[in-house]
Amino acid sequence: MLDNFREALHTQRWDDHRFYHHSRINQSLHFVSASSFLVGYVMMFFDPVAAALLGWCVSMTTRQAGHFFFEPKGYDHVNQATHEHKEEIKVGYNLQRKIVLMTIWALSPLVLYLDPTMFGLFKPWVSSADFMRQVAKIWLAVGVGGLLFRTIHLFFIRDVETGLVWMTKILTDPFSDFKLYHKAPLALLRGELIDPGLEKHVKHA
Repeated sequence: MLDNFREALHTQRWDDHRFYHHSRINQSLHFVSASSFLVGYVMMFFDPVAAALLGWCVSMTTRQAGHFFFEPKGYDHVNQATHEHKEEIKVGYNLQRKIVLMTIWALSPLVLYLDPTMFGLFKPWVSSADFMRQVAKIWLAVGVGGLLFRTIHLFFIRDVETGLVWMTKILTDPFSDFKLYHKAPLALLRGELIDPGLEKHVKHA
């Protein structure tokens, strides 16, 4: 059972890397994202609100910017797959689902601005600092909700193990991304825009 779980986790990590991390810019942004996520994990123990601000404003924005703006979206000759095919088989949040999630994140402060009590959940904010801390609480809920929603969704459209494996992957991605992409900024400074080693790794996988 545990061996199957580990193998499925390895497969999801490998598919994510080979399909969606060709760009050295994207890899470098993932390194920045992973580093800030790891700081946020520590902050969760003493200031979850500040951790949520760091997570969304730095970790998530750098991470998703890499996917949206720098990752090639044409035919993937390395994996012999179209972008549309990769989006269809994506286990977690593909680009379309990410747009929905990021839109909810971006619009959520507007709800709090229009209703300072957030439907009676909060005391009305009286300063910009109060506002930002309440926004951070909403963002924390959006993050947890997005993780649980897709996990449970996978229970029904795939199976329970796939959902649990994906949730584990997401929670541990900062650790694996830090290890995997820590050399990407140096490679980018050498002028490498696309990871030249990916094709070799795919052929030998």
